[in-house]
Amino acid sequence: MTSSNAGKANIGVVGLAVMGSNLARNLASREGNTVAVYNRSVERTQLLTSEHPEAGFIASETIDDFVASLAKPRTAIIMVQAGKGTDAVIAQLAERFEPGDIIVDGGNALFTDTIRREAEVRAKGINFVGAGISGGEEGALKGPSIMPGGSEEAYKTLGPILSSIAAVAEGEPCVTHVGTDGAGHFVKMIHNGIEYADMQLIAEAYDILRQAGAYSPAEIAAIFGEWNKGTLESFLIEITAEVLKQVDAKTGKPLVDVILDQAGSKGTGVWTVQTALNLGTPVSGIAEAVFARSLSSQASQRAAVDGLPADATAWTIEDKVAFVEDVRRALYASKLVAYAQGFDAIRAGAKEYGWNINLGAVSKIWRGGCIIRAQFLNRITEAYEADPGLVLLLSAPYFADAIAQAQEAWRRVVIAATQAGIPAPAFGSSLSYYDALRAERLPAALVQGQRDFFGAHTYKRVDKPGIFHTLWSGDRSEIETEPSSH
Repeated sequence: MTSSNAGKANIGVVGLAVMGSNLARNLASREGNTVAVYNRSVERTQLLTSEHPEAGFIASETIDDFVASLAKPRTAIIMVQAGKGTDAVIAQLAERFEPGDIIVDGGNALFTDTIRREAEVRAKGINFVGAGISGGEEGALKGPSIMPGGSEEAYKTLGPILSSIAAVAEGEPCVTHVGTDGAGHFVKMIHNGIEYADMQLIAEAYDILRQAGAYSPAEIAAIFGEWNKGTLESFLIEITAEVLKQVDAKTGKPLVDVILDQAGSKGTGVWTVQTALNLGTPVSGIAEAVFARSLSSQASQRAAVDGLPADATAWTIEDKVAFVEDVRRALYASKLVAYAQGFDAIRAGAKEYGWNINLGAVSKIWRGGCIIRAQFLNRITEAYEADPGLVLLLSAPYFADAIAQAQEAWRRVVIAATQAGIPAPAFGSSLSYYDALRAERLPAALVQGQRDFFGAHTYKRVDKPGIFHTLWSGDRSEIETEPSSH
């Protein structure tokens, strides 16, 4: 460190709510890091420094003092609420930073906002990095999965710092330079979308086991505990077992039975679906998970149908061991579809926005620290390492074989759940997506004919090149034409 940087921090954190405080503590605990901290509310800064004197924070009460406490090139991570608050802090830092300095947004920003912010800050010669950080409060403190975007120049300085605090999976830090401008936040958004689907699928498996199998929450916890020893091993399966074990101290009932069945959402799942629609990439499993949360919160609508009849057929289970195995296989196959759809969306986004995203590297950094960490991410890594240009993840040998082994059970579960009146939207949509992929011919031909009938949108033929339109009135002749502007 040069004399001008002596006694200064190599990294700073702005925003000291739980995530920011935990990240600052994580940074301070790693050898070689000196951490500057600043919060608009001075009380938060004082609380953090008083509770953790061992961290050796350089605390500031003003933004000017914070900037002055940073060694050059100055590097600051913003951990404030996404939106106007982020823009305000970026503006404050950009006014005071110099060319070559680095501003990092570690919040859940919409990637298009990150693209805009990066362009604005870059115009001043300052590096801007949108970094997705996954793992929640515990991950921020003990080691998250980190998905930084931004320039190669910024990553030279930032990379070693982030590597020092990231989770470690199989000896490798769970961080990689994802791509330029908004790539990091885009990948984090898709990560969260997959998380929505994964959670919904697990919830559907629980519901089927409970309603059809008459298992208690504690018994299902034991089932999930066993599943977590095999191919379904993952953080979400592990915590599901823990949630289902919990007993409410006040009532003595399983805690899951006293939690209101209305799921919240912070928006990243919605962004994933909206973005995928714009990209023309189906993420039906993620979409059904988002819609399931929305429906769960429609209390008045759910109450309005109370008592309406359902022509349901009882799910007759003769072999409970086989039934549980069928649900496990259906869950695994559906989870594979959710992850495959997510990676397809990343590939489509990379093409649309000009990012060079290494899909195998992304799957590697999701193996530790993040919410969707799972055993089969290693298989995803292997698939993209074997074929970096892999068009469809489900076509890779491991996944094709896994789906083939699960298919009969998957269909049995979806059919029986439908007949029994047990909602399983993510299971069903995942299976329909798979069947649509493998269909030799889709009814889209009829849709295209309908479009040409009412809007002269034209169509292509299977037997010769060109673009065609049928004159649906009169002699109904076909003419070759240019694409319609309708």
